[in-house]
Order: sequence, then C-alpha cells, then structure tokens
Amino acid sequence: MGKKVFVIDLAICNGCYCCQFMCKDEHAGNDWTPVAKPQPEIGQFWVKLDEQVRGTVPKVKMCYKPHMCNHCDNAPCMKSCKVKKAIYKRDDGLVIIDPTKCTGCRNCVDACPYDAIYFNEDLNISQKCTGCAHLMDNGWTEPRCADACPTLALKLMDEDDAKKLIEGADVWIPELKNKTKPRVYYLNMPKKFIAGAVYDPAADEVIIGAECVLSGPGGKKYNAVTDAYGDFWFEGLPNGKYSLEIKHKGKVKKLNNLDTTKADLNVGDIAM
Repeated sequence: MGKKVFVIDLAICNGCYCCQFMCKDEHAGNDWTPVAKPQPEIGQFWVKLDEQVRGTVPKVKMCYKPHMCNHCDNAPCMKSCKVKKAIYKRDDGLVIIDPTKCTGCRNCVDACPYDAIYFNEDLNISQKCTGCAHLMDNGWTEPRCADACPTLALKLMDEDDAKKLIEGADVWIPELKNKTKPRVYYLNMPKKFIAGAVYDPAADEVIIGAECVLSGPGGKKYNAVTDAYGDFWFEGLPNGKYSLEIKHKGKVKKLNNLDTTKADLNVGDIAM
C-alpha cells in the first residue's frame, strides 16, 4: 500500500461545503470501531471549510480552505500520547486515534498545532479525521470528502503520483512544514493583493487607462492599468512593503509604505 497525501487546489474550491457535510454524514451517528467512534452531531468538524475574507469593501475576494488533520509523518499528537499504539500511523500514511485505547487524557488535543483534534466529552475520547480509513480498507480509493467534491479541488492521491504536483505547494502552517511533516498540501494558496480605484474629482468620473507602477521588496516592479471602472489590481504579491506611483495625463500620485505583511490592501479611491 503506497502512502497517501491530500492535495487541495484552492483555485477551484468554490466553498460549497460538500466536504464538511459529507464528513458529518459519514461519521455522525455511525460507529466505525476500531477506526472511529461516532462523531457528535454538533461541535466537531473533522473537515472544516474555513472562509477567509480578503481585503475590504469594495475590493474584496473570498478564499475557502478545507481544514483537517494533517496526518503528519512527525505527528506531535503521537509523541504526546502515553498509551502504546493509542495513536498510530498506518502504512498508507493516515494517522488514527484508536477509540478503544484512548484514555481521554487530552494530551493530543493540546499537542496538535493545527487544532484538528477534538475531545468527545460523552465518550471521553479524542477524535479527528481518519481519512475514512474504514472505507479505504473496504475498496474505496478516496474518503467521502474527496468523493463528494464537485470541482475535484480536494483529492487523496498516491504520494508518488502527486510528487510533481505538490512541488512548491503550501501547507497549513508553513513554519512547521519541516518539523511536523504534514501530508496535506494546498495548491494555489492566495498571496496578497493591493487594489484601489482612480478618479477625476473635477469631472466626477473614474479614470480609465491610468498607468500604475508598484515597487516592492528587492526593487521588483509590477505594472497595471486602470480598467473601465477605474480599478487597478496587483495580485500574487509576497508579503512586504510597497510604494505605488500612478500617472495620467501629466499628473502623478504616489503612495508609500503599503504593507501587505498582515493583510491584503484596498487603498481606496485615489483622486488625480
């Protein structure tokens, strides 16, 4: 059995929530011992679709990111568990919490840096995504979340087949990649944007065709031209500080210290 990886393409995830719904449908009220006891109907989302609102009105974009156990090769939850084989890694790479051996100490809940492990008060056990291992052991080639994804944004793949695809891919917490060695990879993780609009206050009209030059870290320059709505967008920007120069019919406007370190930027309506 080859090792598996989850590959999630955020460029085609449309926020339909099918992954989250199907996980609940498969596990809530269903006992898949020894892989998993029933997931509670409320309070736990072994696959949770996180919504990220980027920018501010009217320059707004949405990003949807399925969030689940990362099935780490160097899993902190496994190291934190004091009960032998209560948390184990399968040959296919999936990390399982054995519900028959878990003693409810909650060490794994506290140890998981991805907030992907839940505690079931009624059953006194920790629970999380199993990769639908019970289905994989019975002929399925993918878990319910991937099977239900209408855009094929979420896939469970053989690691060898996905090798080229995940080169340069992002992970949930990048600074932990080499430490925990997660097996969930994100394609097309959005980078930052700077956007705004240019207008002529005297004419009370937007300005079409204004030349916009953004200067960023390392002196790199990005070019854009305002569209039919007077808007400009600079997308795919790395974190850092930028300066913006706008030119139109001999007029020049400059904006400095545009910092994308923490958030995408809507610089608003700029009068020329």
